[in-house]
Amino acid sequence: MEESMEEEEGGSYEAMMDDQNHNNWEAAVDGFRQPPPPPSSIPAPAREPPGGQLLAVPAVSADRKGPKEGLPLGPPPEANGVIMMVKSCDAAAAATAKAVPAPTPSSTININTSTSKFLMNVITIEDYKSTYWPKLDGAIDQLLTQSPGDYIPISYEQIYSCVYKCVCQQHSEQMYSDLIKKITNHLERVSKELQASPPDLYIERFNIALGQYMGALQSIVPLFIYMNKFYIETKLNRDLKDDLIKLFTEHVAEKHIYSLMPLLLEAQSTPFQVTPSTMANIVKGLYTLRPEWVQMAPTLFSKFIPNILPPAVESELSEYAAQDQKLQRELMQNGFMRGDQSRKRAGDELAYNNSSACASSRGYR
Repeated sequence: MEESMEEEEGGSYEAMMDDQNHNNWEAAVDGFRQPPPPPSSIPAPAREPPGGQLLAVPAVSADRKGPKEGLPLGPPPEANGVIMMVKSCDAAAAATAKAVPAPTPSSTININTSTSKFLMNVITIEDYKSTYWPKLDGAIDQLLTQSPGDYIPISYEQIYSCVYKCVCQQHSEQMYSDLIKKITNHLERVSKELQASPPDLYIERFNIALGQYMGALQSIVPLFIYMNKFYIETKLNRDLKDDLIKLFTEHVAEKHIYSLMPLLLEAQSTPFQVTPSTMANIVKGLYTLRPEWVQMAPTLFSKFIPNILPPAVESELSEYAAQDQKLQRELMQNGFMRGDQSRKRAGDELAYNNSSACASSRGYR
């Protein structure tokens, strides 16, 4: 009985090992089995007559159990299974290459189009001269000739954008040269018009030219601020506003200062020959253009600009009082009355004159 039990245990152990060996063999066959080719690439083979295909069953010893019944098996793995796999991969790659369409000309056109768009953003020197500078030239003309308080229909955003693009495209040097040339030509025309002015209109026209130019700079300098920051200050170590003020000094003020100053001194001696606002604008403007011109008429400049003359001293108070009394008499001779003096207390006349003289003398200084 013990022998029969040992035989049954041995038989079950052998059956289990046979099942495991059969499963391993099926896995090996599946690993080397060639995948089916695409139906479009390989024609279907001719059908074999019935009974032509045989199932390959491995040889099994008589004392061991065979594989499970009813399980179909494929052909055993061949020795050149790796070569078959490579061939199948090549066939699949060839079929995929046939399925992928060839590049069309449209893709090339798209690439060229994007490249052309990039090249279109480049501003050549011809583009600058024909498109961008004419816009700046017209805007500068309007700014230089406008009267104070006038509205000019120009787009400051468009002008600033033109300046920005030209600076980014390395046209700063050309644009700065064109700007200086443009303003220089304008100032030369202004100087010629002043030379043809009669003496009675000379001061007033000089005041208009000075005020108009200084007002234009308040718009021109901000429009070219990008060029000023990245070219004039960086490479030339200067400032655009200083350069433009220097242009007016050289082309207008220096040519007319020796004709203008005698007329200003004459107008000062005659009250209200020139309005006080006009006199103040010219004197302050000349001092801004060149402070050294104060030495030509220090008394005239001291009436509109503080700290021009040395400080007042006590010994000169009587002289200051005499100057104020002379001015009051001239005003009365020209029809300017002092008003009703009936309510003024007796004895206050001298004190009033002395106090006003001291106050005015301090104002001059």
